[in-house]
Amino acid sequence: MTRILAAILCALLISPSAARAMAILRPASGIVRADWQYPSQLLPRFRNHCTYEFFTGRPYCSDRCGIDYQFYYCSEISFGCCHIGRGYCDWRGILRCSP
Repeated sequence: MTRILAAILCALLISPSAARAMAILRPASGIVRADWQYPSQLLPRFRNHCTYEFFTGRPYCSDRCGIDYQFYYCSEISFGCCHIGRGYCDWRGILRCSP
């Protein structure tokens, strides 16, 4: 009985549909994983309104986000603004802002 279940599980894991499902879970290429992004890590079009963080002295860019916000770039489809030092890119390349 366990051999049959193991054979079925193995067949499911190597099937083309399982490979497609695993490809969805894999991160896309071009993902930037960072919790702090320096201006040199951003694309040139996002390097606007750059300054230094008051407490740590680290440089960051706001790119029209407003005061006390930092611009983050995670992938071609996910970028935006979070409070300074509060943004990060998750394992799928999606921008998240921590509370």
